[in-house]
Amino acid sequence: MSDKNVEEIDDDLHEHYRFEVSKGQQALRIDKFLMNLIENSTRSKIQKAADSGNIFVNDNVVKSNYKVKPDDVVTVMLEHPPYEHLLVGENIPLDIIYEDDQLIVVNKPAGMVVHPGHGNYSGTLVNALAYHFDNLPMNSSERPGLVHRIDKDTSGLLVVAKTELAMDYLSKQFAAKTSEREYVGIVWGDIKEEEGTIEGNIDRHPTNRMQMTVYPDGEQGKPAVTHYKVLERLGYVTVVSCKLETGRTHQIRVHMKYIGHTLFNDERYGGNLILKGTTFTKYKQFVDNCFKVLPRQALHAKTLGFEHPVTKEFMRFDTEVPTDMQECIEKWRVYSKAQTFTEE
Repeated sequence: MSDKNVEEIDDDLHEHYRFEVSKGQQALRIDKFLMNLIENSTRSKIQKAADSGNIFVNDNVVKSNYKVKPDDVVTVMLEHPPYEHLLVGENIPLDIIYEDDQLIVVNKPAGMVVHPGHGNYSGTLVNALAYHFDNLPMNSSERPGLVHRIDKDTSGLLVVAKTELAMDYLSKQFAAKTSEREYVGIVWGDIKEEEGTIEGNIDRHPTNRMQMTVYPDGEQGKPAVTHYKVLERLGYVTVVSCKLETGRTHQIRVHMKYIGHTLFNDERYGGNLILKGTTFTKYKQFVDNCFKVLPRQALHAKTLGFEHPVTKEFMRFDTEVPTDMQECIEKWRVYSKAQTFTEE
């Protein structure tokens, strides 16, 4: 490790990435470690950054053969600001459910990224917000207005703060678990129980860094709690309601997979494969048609509730399940009525 630390480096360097190495991490070269975490990166690009003195561990410059260990803090510093900080407002229509002088409630379509990041520097919800609203307060990650987020291919409700007061008040509610968030999803398989609670710490997957996974013994990660209830049984799939007690990355997607019921057409977690059902060609064609109707994970943030930062009134908003999910559910309804299902 070099004696040079981040404070002695040119002030013009900007932090692009920061990762805290998890307690369960095995010794791994830093170039491999970063390649697993940074989308669209290559080992040669990371090695070049290391050769240029742009990679730091615990504020000290390291070479690409440095082996990360638990609790290391890894930062990548480059000469230009992160593209997401060069925020350009874009005239993208917003589906605004509610607005007052403190906050906005938006119904985000599937396919829209919430904030700019690696590989997505335009077309995001934040780009749209920057165009339509002036002087939105920054959250702790320097992202204007955002109190919470949902995944790119998940549709549904988000609350956006318009003032510092609203940002602080709403963020504290989400942290204290007093906000209400209900999602509707379609999952593979017939869930035996009518309702239940899934608990298990969530952190990055040890080998596939694009996925999160459950650590049931709590050896690493952050606590996560999901309450689910069956809404409709459709043979090889089930429509469920999920209420979040915590808000971890990919929480519902990871928790449902953990109990053996991966979200329908969730490509990152294997739900784009036929996980339940027959081997008949006609069934495969039917499922492929469902995937075409719903070309994303079957998850919608349907209901959102919180206490207003000024009036202290508890506000609850509800949206219709979007057309693509409704069409997919209807296809399964028709199919399930015509079938006799076997236990698998």
